[in-house]
Amino acid sequence: MMRLDKYLAVMGYGTRNEIKKLIKAKEVTVAGVQKVTPEMKIDENTAEVYVSGERIVYSQYVYLMLNKPQGYLSATRSADANVMDLISEPYRDMFPCGRLDKDTEGLLLITNDGPLAHQLLSPKHHVDKEYYVELKNPYSQSDMEALAKGITIDGDEECLPAELIPEDEKTCRLIIQEGKFHEIKRMFEALGNEVVYLKRLRMKNLVLDPDLEPGEYRYLSEEEIADLKQPA
Repeated sequence: MMRLDKYLAVMGYGTRNEIKKLIKAKEVTVAGVQKVTPEMKIDENTAEVYVSGERIVYSQYVYLMLNKPQGYLSATRSADANVMDLISEPYRDMFPCGRLDKDTEGLLLITNDGPLAHQLLSPKHHVDKEYYVELKNPYSQSDMEALAKGITIDGDEECLPAELIPEDEKTCRLIIQEGKFHEIKRMFEALGNEVVYLKRLRMKNLVLDPDLEPGEYRYLSEEEIADLKQPA
């Protein structure tokens, strides 16, 4: 059981004082009853709670797939545009799981599930992240071999092995298992090349939905969530 005001706070409907005002204005009903109080105890999993006529379905965690467009920072707060500006859901404490560079597009998981985020991002869990890469210059067989062994960037920073899957002489898919700052760009710089376009296609088995335009998002399915939570 949970207090009504805590339930609404978890669901992102404001501070305790703001929620009290909503209740006093009779904007909140429980099972059709308008005479409710902030301290009223409800079963968060079964209670029929409405705010301004809209049914609220309780969920402790939320999982959204965002097709990140260029020009947005992977941050929760910033002076510049950030990915959370694209999210209109009321849930509190959401954050991007990992980061994509400002000019990088593609799959970004938005959640408030900290333990899952740690599981997906920690290099020791060996979770694949697959990217589509366009390069300024052609890559070589020796570049593929160097990436497969794990290259050193900036003189002393070692990268885990990465798999390069060829598409044509200047485009490829690259699978990595960590997320160092500007890692893919820096790996190709170490090989004397330059990334001109980068898009994340997949994290673990979660594949970017082709129906999502840049800036659009959707909820993950139960199957997608369960798969993300499985050990790598």
